[in-house]
Amino acid sequence: MEIRIKEPFTKDKIKGLKAGDSVLLTGTIYTARDAAHKRITEMLERGENLPFALEDSAIYYVGPTPAKEGMPIGSAGPTTSYRMDAYAPALLDLGQTVMIGKGQRNEDVKAAVLKNGAVYLAAIGGAAALMAKSIKSSEVIAFDDLGAEAVRKLYVEDFPVTVILDAHGGDLYKQGRENYLKSINK
Repeated sequence: MEIRIKEPFTKDKIKGLKAGDSVLLTGTIYTARDAAHKRITEMLERGENLPFALEDSAIYYVGPTPAKEGMPIGSAGPTTSYRMDAYAPALLDLGQTVMIGKGQRNEDVKAAVLKNGAVYLAAIGGAAALMAKSIKSSEVIAFDDLGAEAVRKLYVEDFPVTVILDAHGGDLYKQGRENYLKSINK
């Protein structure tokens, strides 16, 4: 069953999600990779305003390719998320509710997800062109000098993701391994 969620991505809307759920997101999401996360963290340390509000925000770890003519964005596949692990707990503490990427997260991120009632969602690795079809608009809003790693404001419709870490401590990677081991030890 696919679950549709429209922005704002509030804790109330995401609290029912469980690890393994398929979700279709509609609304504004922001892009930021490691270089942008570093700058955002530095801005916070200096007390500066961020390029977007963290409260109830969704950040997609992606560095899209240039858009082809008539398209809002090029290929937009997820970046490996562990690169943002040093920054994610602080952003979750400040109200970010959704992280989107690929791959496992460290224990600090898992604890911050649970503490803050947030979620970590996986986008489909290897399907960057498919992911881009759900992106209806793209606008660079900060750090243009970072090129593909600039912060973008995206509007997405039915953006396909899977819940990896849920707000209740569920971890699809852990559950998947456990289920596999049970199946081969029957």
